[in-house]
Amino acid sequence: MGVRSDLDENFDFEIIDEFLDHYSMMVESMEVMIIDLSKPNMYERSVNELFRVFHNIKSASGYLEIVSMNKLATFVEDELEILRKQKPPVSDETTNWLLNISDMFALWQDDLKQNNELSKIKYSLLKIPDLEQ
Repeated sequence: MGVRSDLDENFDFEIIDEFLDHYSMMVESMEVMIIDLSKPNMYERSVNELFRVFHNIKSASGYLEIVSMNKLATFVEDELEILRKQKPPVSDETTNWLLNISDMFALWQDDLKQNNELSKIKYSLLKIPDLEQ
């Protein structure tokens, strides 16, 4: 049984449908915001928006008991809180790490659509990049 079946079994259809719609929009917007972190004039807006995206994913996945998604979103949100206090731009290492994070959430989006078990978090994503420029 896949993650979508688990959700359907335990939660109201409208809640799941709304989560999937919002999750899709958030995942599709991540990459542009991550790239924009390298642009000084876009940095503050992008880092705040990314923080909001991961906070929303953390909250929704916590409510829906999607444990691995919740843990990774919490982990990334904590790192984005650090970035919010820094001056632009971010390092290439940080940009690449965030793009890999984005890929993980996109993979989970596919898992949800195909009713698969959620893919395992890649260990390399848990290695925090040097956030200093």
